[in-house]
Amino acid sequence: MAERNIYLPYLMRIAKITDEAPAVKTFRLEFINPEEAANFEFHTGQFGMYTAFGEGESTFCIASSPTRKGYIECTFRAVGRVTSALATKEEGDVIGFRGPCGNLFPLEQWRGRNLLFIAGGIALPPLRSVIWNCLDQRDWFEKITVVYGARSVADLVYKHELQDWEARPDIDLVVTVDPGGETADWKGKVGFVPHVVEQLAPPSENTVAIVCGPPVMIRFTLPLLEKLGFTPDSVYTTLENRMKCGHGKCGRCNTGTSFICKDGPVYTLAQLRELPAEY
Repeated sequence: MAERNIYLPYLMRIAKITDEAPAVKTFRLEFINPEEAANFEFHTGQFGMYTAFGEGESTFCIASSPTRKGYIECTFRAVGRVTSALATKEEGDVIGFRGPCGNLFPLEQWRGRNLLFIAGGIALPPLRSVIWNCLDQRDWFEKITVVYGARSVADLVYKHELQDWEARPDIDLVVTVDPGGETADWKGKVGFVPHVVEQLAPPSENTVAIVCGPPVMIRFTLPLLEKLGFTPDSVYTTLENRMKCGHGKCGRCNTGTSFICKDGPVYTLAQLRELPAEY
């Protein structure tokens, strides 16, 4: 079978749209071509380019798990020309998708270990794929903990799934909002994500930490994890927001000797420290 043209997008029909938070939507996308649907495969951590025809394409992660067949999902915030155009789409409309691109979260290497997911705001979608992948293969892992925070209750994404995770006995979920972001009926924690992680003081022994969030959260969380005993090779993150063309052709993602879209977007903290200081 001939290798697919990397510049040719799949045609995807929007099967479902979920409003997650202000200006944030989730699309469930189904392949128009059944043969393409049957042959398509991806790994958790990979990303793609999503096309609003006539406007361009934007790069973000595949937010669904590869264990869920027949569709892919993406979650995005309308902040620019392309994402704003995508946000005007309705169920039944057709968009383009190029991918999958990039490397993956090494679930096979994590078997038998505890998993600690730490996410902030709109950065939960890249980890949602991993979390569902791990929950769908629950017997591979020991304790699974998710710490997720946002500026306010309104800014929390996947609210319906957070309720599902909270009800499950095989996952520990901690949800927090920034001080001032709580509502009168809020029953979760109030505090910044790094502070909440410090209060929880999760044990580092036999544990992998997977972190994704805004830069300020990352800046305070990574040193904290080391203080708690996590080694640089047991802490993972994703730099999918550094992508442009997805294949290292345009050079926008180049840093040092690395092309983030080809060598990443998944990196350990040890690997990050080999990149220039700006990263």
